[in-house]
Amino acid sequence: MELLEHLGKEVLRDSGLPTPQGAVARTSQDALQAATQCGGPVVVKSQIPAGKRGKAGAIRFASSPEEARVAAEDLLGSTVSGFIVGAVLIEEQVDISRELYAAVLNDAGTKGPLVLFSTEGGMDIEEVNAVSPELILRQAVDIRQGFTVQDASQLLASAEVELDAHLRDDVAWALAKLYEVYVDVDADLVEVNPLVLTANGNVRALDCKLSLDPGARPRQQDRFARAETSMPPAGTELEQQARHEGFLFIELDGDVAVLANGAGLTMTTLDSVAHYGGRAANFLEIGGDAYTKATPALRLVLSNPRVKSLLVNFCGAFARTDVMTEGVVAAIEELRPDIPISVTIHGTGEERAIQLVEERLGLTPHDLMDDAVEEAVQAASEASR
Repeated sequence: MELLEHLGKEVLRDSGLPTPQGAVARTSQDALQAATQCGGPVVVKSQIPAGKRGKAGAIRFASSPEEARVAAEDLLGSTVSGFIVGAVLIEEQVDISRELYAAVLNDAGTKGPLVLFSTEGGMDIEEVNAVSPELILRQAVDIRQGFTVQDASQLLASAEVELDAHLRDDVAWALAKLYEVYVDVDADLVEVNPLVLTANGNVRALDCKLSLDPGARPRQQDRFARAETSMPPAGTELEQQARHEGFLFIELDGDVAVLANGAGLTMTTLDSVAHYGGRAANFLEIGGDAYTKATPALRLVLSNPRVKSLLVNFCGAFARTDVMTEGVVAAIEELRPDIPISVTIHGTGEERAIQLVEERLGLTPHDLMDDAVEEAVQAASEASR
């Protein structure tokens, strides 16, 4: 769960890490007031969970409160990277002397935290890594030992980072604070890009990307709640509804609705629909818990008025197809979709699953997935004509 920038910066400030003065605005008048309180040139930053906002035109610079109001009025309600901008962060402009990069993240290679630091702040770290990986310092951390200011100082000294002594101490302190935040809020990523040195010789976090580990929800309930309530809407109305109901759903422009278990099988099914000349209406994988989620899942895909046929494709190993099929059959009995339905089932429990479809729906599942896909595509085509 990614926090919006202003929420991430709240966490940083609570830990003692300084950020620019600013306030969140949800109207242009709020932006005017916030910019006036800053008392100088400001930055107007769209609050969306997406990177490269500057390149997308979602960050504006304003030399006066009135310019900030105009910028906010232009940004609020606009769509950037698929998200509707519902709030902007108004912050004072900072006189930057140097831009650095700092992060702590989960590292699959070492199976623990990894501290990253680079003097190439303000740039896409992926580009830096691709062109000059030696410019990124990396320190794997033993979670049992932690990462202290001394550890950070040794990391900076090992690469002979060119910083004045007092600035080196400040940067080391900031790195240790980021690790402290990473642990305290159960994060899987804390990234500050850029971490700047100001003309006055201070360290400030100009941006913050903070993502919470989904498994930490019981311990971080308040943070998850704030993150979810502040998240701007994105996607179509059906996609927003799906997120609310806990589904990974993408609305497509086709007319063949697809219910399949597992993301891989779902993608394969979509490819097969295209292969036979059809167009899928959705990506939605309902997984092994279809028994409890089948009805809302089916209601979701049927809410698309373009849908002309339904394709059900189950393949189970650990997930039992008879359990998944029981859920879908019950959903079909409850919702009674008035469209052709094609079914193919393979894997653990398939004999019982096929029997359920035949006895309760009066349908005969196809032995081959291709046959079911071709039938669904043909049915949608005929219905469109």
